[in-house]
Amino acid sequence: MADTIFGYPFRPFFLGHRPIFREYSFSTPLLEWIESPTSYILKINVPGLSKDEIKVQIEEGNILHVRGEGGKKENFGKDSVWHVAERGTGKGDFSRMIELPENVKLDQIEAHVENGVLTVVVPKDAAPKSPKVRNINITSRL
Repeated sequence: MADTIFGYPFRPFFLGHRPIFREYSFSTPLLEWIESPTSYILKINVPGLSKDEIKVQIEEGNILHVRGEGGKKENFGKDSVWHVAERGTGKGDFSRMIELPENVKLDQIEAHVENGVLTVVVPKDAAPKSPKVRNINITSRL
């Protein structure tokens, strides 16, 4: 409550301490989704991660699942004490699930990472797919 009344700069005077750090163990990376005439292009921010720390998968129902496991904590020695860790806390994992449209070629998806941006190119399927219609049985209770 002192935060909202007095603001962060005045907190030490009223509460006697500043927050040590906040740990976010799971985050959602920022995304851009661009549609061209021949493909969908997804650009996802993955700063500081190598291609070995990123996993891109297609799951049931045309779900593109992008995961990252990185952000390892630096080691400054066993006598060092961390006071603030805002750049990464050793749990830099992220996950993003995107439902792709039906008109894509799942077997031709390509991905590459450069300068902290993962680019996923999903080619469109030019042949229209027939709509899948399924009848639902209706029951009544009298």
